[in-house]
Amino acid sequence: MFYYTYVLLCKKDNGFYVGYTDNIKRRVLEHGKGLVISTKNRRPLELVYFEGHKNKLMAMKREKYLKTGWGRNYLNKILAGAQVCR
Repeated sequence: MFYYTYVLLCKKDNGFYVGYTDNIKRRVLEHGKGLVISTKNRRPLELVYFEGHKNKLMAMKREKYLKTGWGRNYLNKILAGAQVCR
């Protein structure tokens, strides 16, 4: 089974939401429908980045890193060339 670390862009406040899941399609739909408490009031959301991992521990570690200052800098750097309005 694969696990995914993902980043959503909140179009309301232009901020990131970082999470992990074992089913990215389902999880993004849950965020979009307002079923996730932490993002319910930040919709609309757009999936702007994700990466796959072989196990849950690696996905959790990557999520934790992306929530740090270094991780935010990394995201801003790689997403700068993408069609993401920041």
